[in-house]
Amino acid sequence: MTTPRSVALERLAYTLAAPVLAVAPNLYPDSPVNQVVQLAGAAGIGGWILAAKSDEPGAGRKILRWSPLVLAAAIDIAAKNTTGWGPYGLDALLAAGWAAAGYLVMPFSRHTRRRHRPAFAAFAPHPAPAAVPAQPVAVPDDGADLLTREVRMMWENAGMPGRTHVVKATRHPGQRHDMTILLRASETGRPITGLSEAAVAAPFGVPSSDVVLSEVAIQPGRQGGPGWLEARITPDANQRRRTKPTDQEKWTDRVAGPKGGAPGSELVHTSRDIERGVTFYRARMADSTDTPRIDLPKLCRAQGLPEDDSRVFVLVEGAEFLISVFDTPPLSPTFPATRELLTPDAKGMYVCGLSITGQPVHNFVFQHDKNAAKHGLVLGVTRGGKTQFFAVTMVAESNAGQIVWLSSCFRDEKTTALGEHIDRQGITPLYMARQLRAAKALCQIRAEMPWAHDGKPHDYKPGDRRCPYKQLNVYADEFMTASQDPQYGEFIQADGDALTVMGLKYGIGFNPAGQSPFAHNGFSTEMKDNLRQNSRPVIFNMGSPGATRKAAEGTMENAYDVPTIPARYAPKEGSAIERAMAGEAEPENGVSTGGVAVVVLDNGRAVLMKALYVDFDEDLAELFPDEVNRLTDHEISELTELGLWFDWSEPEPRPGEFWPEPDEDEDGDGKPRRRGDGGKSGGGRGSKGSRRAEPKVTSPRQALEAIKSLTDA
Repeated sequence: MTTPRSVALERLAYTLAAPVLAVAPNLYPDSPVNQVVQLAGAAGIGGWILAAKSDEPGAGRKILRWSPLVLAAAIDIAAKNTTGWGPYGLDALLAAGWAAAGYLVMPFSRHTRRRHRPAFAAFAPHPAPAAVPAQPVAVPDDGADLLTREVRMMWENAGMPGRTHVVKATRHPGQRHDMTILLRASETGRPITGLSEAAVAAPFGVPSSDVVLSEVAIQPGRQGGPGWLEARITPDANQRRRTKPTDQEKWTDRVAGPKGGAPGSELVHTSRDIERGVTFYRARMADSTDTPRIDLPKLCRAQGLPEDDSRVFVLVEGAEFLISVFDTPPLSPTFPATRELLTPDAKGMYVCGLSITGQPVHNFVFQHDKNAAKHGLVLGVTRGGKTQFFAVTMVAESNAGQIVWLSSCFRDEKTTALGEHIDRQGITPLYMARQLRAAKALCQIRAEMPWAHDGKPHDYKPGDRRCPYKQLNVYADEFMTASQDPQYGEFIQADGDALTVMGLKYGIGFNPAGQSPFAHNGFSTEMKDNLRQNSRPVIFNMGSPGATRKAAEGTMENAYDVPTIPARYAPKEGSAIERAMAGEAEPENGVSTGGVAVVVLDNGRAVLMKALYVDFDEDLAELFPDEVNRLTDHEISELTELGLWFDWSEPEPRPGEFWPEPDEDEDGDGKPRRRGDGGKSGGGRGSKGSRRAEPKVTSPRQALEAIKSLTDA
């Protein structure tokens, strides 16, 4: 065989380079030859590093290819650092050994000839043996049915996708093409990998979206795990699902997806109440630890429901929620108040309205669990339904044998009608200030009243017949306006704060109503906290959904989802886009939402309700008891002795009632002077010449009043 040219040239290079490696370091240490050899060795080391880090095959061959350069540099450095030719002529021996190794191994030429060696001597071709056809693997007959055998044939023609074998094929009942095939790995003990929906769909000629792969559970007589897989092929069912989906399928495809109205949820069931005209969609989160994130407009669009706040409502409870879709706004009709509904039970509970689902909403006339009276907080703009709700609560309290006082800033037909059936009623801020002052003084009077059974005073106990007095409920309508009155506002706010703190212990509840529950509008933080903890706040329309939501959250410990009260009930009619294109006017079919309120229940959950309707055009005597409940003679005599029990409707304050009696100044002109506000010290008649502490100035209005009261100037 002729020696290849590359081999001969490489051997010649080793032969000529060996003497240079031995002589150059010893005779010419500073010669550039040594530097060239060392640089070549450094390049060889770099080649070693790259070959070791590479993931490609042939790393050892690449290292061998660069080894002559590295060994030559090592020999050059050794010869340069030894004395003379080294012991026993070591420099010459190393150079000769290097040349001999390269002569025999020839790494460069062998590497280059690995894939394309030239043929110098052609051999006679030997006839190739005839190709033996591959024998098909014999599959034992397992008694498979015709469908399974046909599917196996199609599967084998497709090349056994994913190196799997069809164990069984089952057709879905009532379907022509839908089936489920059970697959296992061809090799025992190997997991199925690389099998996709597209690979399964291709042999059957269906879209990959019609294929669903799932794991196989272990069953008696059949294995499971990674080596098994189940494929559901459902072209017929998916075609029907796209055209006529069921409620469950529509919910899964359009609502429960990541971009749906309730991601991660699943529909439990759908029910229809024909009598009430409502459809319920009950759903829950697939993961019970998740909190529902509901986008109601998006959910309605996905389900083809009307996007109408007055007909579609959502109720969330833990991981479950309920969507209620009404044919007509459920809170638009009126629910008449009756004596039966407004008569409290033994625990003081009565029906004050109906929720969106038609459930009765209860309120209480006393706190049975706390063994105390109750406060009340009613908020809403003008004509929102506050006075109507006052009538509902006053009737219930009167039917429970309790006393009711009512004061307001402005004259109103409804409050005047209520005054005929309760103990006391009047208007103007002066009347409210007198009412609160008397109620505050009554706390001290009741604290000293002995009980008949042991002759000792006790705290108020609702329903205890031994109690010598009745529960008193003090109502203050437009409390926010009254607390800002320049003359009596400080008295009203101070006595209102005191009454919310100390009244419950002595059977006195305070029920303010206004248009804002915040401190700068008369509701101090102390008052609001006491009202919130000892009542069920009722918030009517505050002018906008945002304001209503803010007011409701201000009465709750935690900001739960607050339902929306629309400005008017206006069911959507037709298409606004089509009306705009045709130039038609928008339909005016709105209905007032008066009487609709948000009630904050004991657990902090806000519920939307429609309060019972009291018709003031009818005789209210049918709702109230026959006799008006009043204070005891002892209480009236004590208040009279304190100068607090008289006709509170008198237009002017009595001498010394709120400020010291007028005295004469240094000039003797006899002009009256105001000294102090008297709001912090409570009831009682001031004596002549008495002095009160100057009020604290915390606002420009208070500063102006203080300046006015200093001198006649």
